Amino acid sequence: MTFHKPSRLLKKAIACFDGLSMSGNFLVSSNHSPFVLSPSKDERGVFQQPASRRIRIVRALAGLCLTITLAAPLQAGVIPKRSVLSNGMVLLTSEQRSLPMVSIELLIDAGSRNDAAGQEGLANLTARLLTYGTKRRSALQISETLDFIGASLSAGSGEDTASLSMTVLKKDLATGLELFAEVLTSSTFPQEEIDRQKQSVIAAIKAREEQPGDIAERRFAAALYPGSPYGRPVEGTEASVQKLQQKGLREFFERAYRPNRAILSVVGDISHEEMTLALNQAFRSWQKGEPSGGPLILSTYGPAQVIRFNKELTQANIILGHQGVGREHPDYYAVQVMNYILGGGGFSSRTMDSIRNEKGLAYSVYSHFSADRKRGEFQLVMQTKNETAQEAIQIAKEEIRRIREQPVSEVELSDAKDYLTGSFPLRLDTNRKVASFLAQVEYFQLGLDYPERYPDFIRQITRDDVARVARQYLQPEKLITVIVGNLQKIGEK
Repeated sequence: MTFHKPSRLLKKAIACFDGLSMSGNFLVSSNHSPFVLSPSKDERGVFQQPASRRIRIVRALAGLCLTITLAAPLQAGVIPKRSVLSNGMVLLTSEQRSLPMVSIELLIDAGSRNDAAGQEGLANLTARLLTYGTKRRSALQISETLDFIGASLSAGSGEDTASLSMTVLKKDLATGLELFAEVLTSSTFPQEEIDRQKQSVIAAIKAREEQPGDIAERRFAAALYPGSPYGRPVEGTEASVQKLQQKGLREFFERAYRPNRAILSVVGDISHEEMTLALNQAFRSWQKGEPSGGPLILSTYGPAQVIRFNKELTQANIILGHQGVGREHPDYYAVQVMNYILGGGGFSSRTMDSIRNEKGLAYSVYSHFSADRKRGEFQLVMQTKNETAQEAIQIAKEEIRRIREQPVSEVELSDAKDYLTGSFPLRLDTNRKVASFLAQVEYFQLGLDYPERYPDFIRQITRDDVARVARQYLQPEKLITVIVGNLQKIGEK
């Protein structure tokens, strides 16, 4: 069993779940998209969970676009089906008979935005512990069952949702579903496992405190979302994790892990009707609970400011950013086209051309508008030598001003639209990736025909649209600037 939770840095660096932040980066879902890693075993023979939640820089560097990359697999196969089970859980299936495998992805409203003040990290620790003991099986027995049937099982937690993923052979689906249902309905949170996982989380927190990119990202989030759960680390702090208790974990599990708060996506060698029958049997005792509250709607964001963090580094890590647009906003697609031209298009973007190619100031520079359902954020991220940090920041601001004031060319627009509609570095070529995509489509309420409609959303964008959204959603007067590096060498402006 494996645990994966994307950091905000990962999530924001690759931008929104659509993958429309074109920085040569790859896509992960808006909250998390667990990757199956090769697990190692501890002295008890239990598979160890990876300590780091960094899957949201492979949520800027791991996933450009879900949408078009999936269009081919979905169109080539059976059209997905959707239904709502009697317990309130939404079921999505795509029947793919090429391999005798079934991939399952569950999203549930149990993310860190539900953590109470002083209990930061509760949702994350709950997700970590799902596979470490149920009423029927110990952690070791769960590992042995997965080992015996050759299945993978992973859990993750993000800001809005938690997830549980499984890939299993069709012939072992009954056993796999039985275990999947067990961890969702009867996890027991043994004290010895709680103690181990708390120490693992704390070790990961301490390790990230030494990573300049993480330091910059955490301070940017806290400044953009003051007083909001979205401004806090999903894993909590060392102090808050130390205070988490078994009683609180069990209470959160009982309240949040309910079927009417869940989306279940299944892709593979099984029909919608077969899966419905199997789920009704496996989850026959899972009862409805408190309905989902949905993402928080924010009314205020942090003001413009400059945040400096001194660290002995040879190069500075810099973030410039502010509020963006939510995934449901009608200007979302125009913003993504505009951002591709500004800094999302890798070597074809303006910021890469001016800051790296012309001036040689940075090896890495990119921008993205990442979006969750009700909120979004803009970031321009770069690394440069301490001595050239101020110059790089000034050029970045000039590029923001230029795209606001000067129309983009027809060539730039055409290149951006062609890329966004037709060429991506990562294809959704496995059932597991398709299952994750379908769950996200449901979460964002895009409709199962979204891959077919997406190209038209991009093609209809005009130069006037790009100019309009640049003026409206790039706001230099609201920039939050975070600089992590040797402040003596960087100087102040």
